[in-house]
Amino acid sequence: MKLLSLLHTILSKKTDHRLIQLFRYGAVTLISTAIDFSVLYVLTELLSIHYLVSAIFAYCLGLIANYALSVLWVFHQKKLQSRVLEFIIFTVIGLLGMGMNELLLWVFTDVLEFYFMISRLISAVIGFIIKYALRKWILF
Repeated sequence: MKLLSLLHTILSKKTDHRLIQLFRYGAVTLISTAIDFSVLYVLTELLSIHYLVSAIFAYCLGLIANYALSVLWVFHQKKLQSRVLEFIIFTVIGLLGMGMNELLLWVFTDVLEFYFMISRLISAVIGFIIKYALRKWILF
């Protein structure tokens, strides 16, 4: 019974517990990253679109998924009452992350000659930490 209660708390109960939010944000990030990586791979490898252009489209789709899941599942308390303003700030943080992502992709792929998907993995880890901290501090 205690295990079921714990799973209910971790997976579905509204909570402001930081460790549970971090766990949920990690799960949301895995889902949005899977979308991002899949689109990046398909556009670059299968459709022959340059990886930096593909990365922009892939990142935007991941950003939309991340926002929707974050609002629905991760962060229940909000610092802002306006959903529009919240989405704008969430997107601005995401766009800053996208700029950082593009820079890191270029450095790791063109300068250090890593495979672009490995470069994206490195940039995703760095971006996760920075974006979580900013979104938690500013928005939620």
